[in-house]
Amino acid sequence: MEPEIVDDGMFQTFKEWFWLERFWLPPQVKWSDLEDHDGLVFVKPSHLYITIPCAFGLLIIRHFFEKFIATPLAKAFGIKEDIQKVIPNTILENFFKHSTRHPSQTDIYGLSKKCTLTERQVERWFRRRRNQDRPCRMKKFREACWRFAFYLMITVAGIAFLYDKPWVYDLWQVWNGYPRQPLLPSQYWYYVLEMSFYWSLLFSLGSDVKRKDFLAHVIHHLAAISLMSFSWCANYIRSGTLVMIVHDVADIWLESAKMFSYAGWKQTCNTLFFIFSTIFLISRLIIFPFWILHCTLVVPMLYLEPFFSYIFLNLQLIVLQILHLYWGYFILKMLKTCIFLKNIQDVRSDDEDGYEEEEEEEEEEEEATKGKGRDCLKNGLGADRHLIPNGQHGR
Repeated sequence: MEPEIVDDGMFQTFKEWFWLERFWLPPQVKWSDLEDHDGLVFVKPSHLYITIPCAFGLLIIRHFFEKFIATPLAKAFGIKEDIQKVIPNTILENFFKHSTRHPSQTDIYGLSKKCTLTERQVERWFRRRRNQDRPCRMKKFREACWRFAFYLMITVAGIAFLYDKPWVYDLWQVWNGYPRQPLLPSQYWYYVLEMSFYWSLLFSLGSDVKRKDFLAHVIHHLAAISLMSFSWCANYIRSGTLVMIVHDVADIWLESAKMFSYAGWKQTCNTLFFIFSTIFLISRLIIFPFWILHCTLVVPMLYLEPFFSYIFLNLQLIVLQILHLYWGYFILKMLKTCIFLKNIQDVRSDDEDGYEEEEEEEEEEEEATKGKGRDCLKNGLGADRHLIPNGQHGR
């Protein structure tokens, strides 16, 4: 029993230290000032417990959404679910698993001799084998469709929650009466839905399509959850809702652009991507640093003295802004690609994936064309399906 008593004592000591008022609240403010009274409800850390079960609820909803809505929609766009299997070859499979997935030209030459295949056939086998291990377009489309649906819903909800709030139009109102600002039902549900969604994205990272910026996504999700949790506990609700709406408004266009990209609608994808880029650059590289950060970094100092939670909040927002600059670099890179190459790819995916899939499709079309040509020649027809005079097949 003694170790348990010691552990309980240590936990209680840590809890009391963690929730010290000087960490969370401005000077001269007590937790007792934020107790419910006269029908007014104030934020409590225990309110956030519900976000974990809600996150699993969203994962269940996502499963049925992808099955009954996203998948039929993908099929309507002509996206196939099955992945082309390679012809089994023991020698090539062993080399693929134990040596390298990307053989050199010398390796290809040696393998072609061992397998009595042409070098082109060996190259095609390795390309198809790599594609076999990659997520198909159907999976990518379903994920993008789910994120699009949620971002659309949460953006509409956010606008409905905030359009009549005075602090949206007057940033001074964000800090008016802080921290003795009561909690509104709309603010509660906005936070719960947003945090639950980011928890669900974090839980599903292992099964979702892995992208080049996987680590950045982990940092982003953790930073978003940490920021929302901290802003809730310190009652930075008003500034928190502004941060959320500024972030959500651009993501709708990105996910819709991805959906049309996976469906092969390149012109529509390009248009949506330009809209996303414009909104992203304005909302996250202009509005966020010069509006939101100004509101959280400069304006409070006219009301309050610097305190720990003020410093910690702004450090998290600065980390978020660094991620904005990181993704802004990729977006500008994609815009450059679009302008000069007339094509947009999701640079957050493995670029080689898209390249090899397109190359595979081009080869299949080329083979089909050659096949048709051979059939035509067998029947005495030219490539333009006109009759070839006798004795001129070889000319």
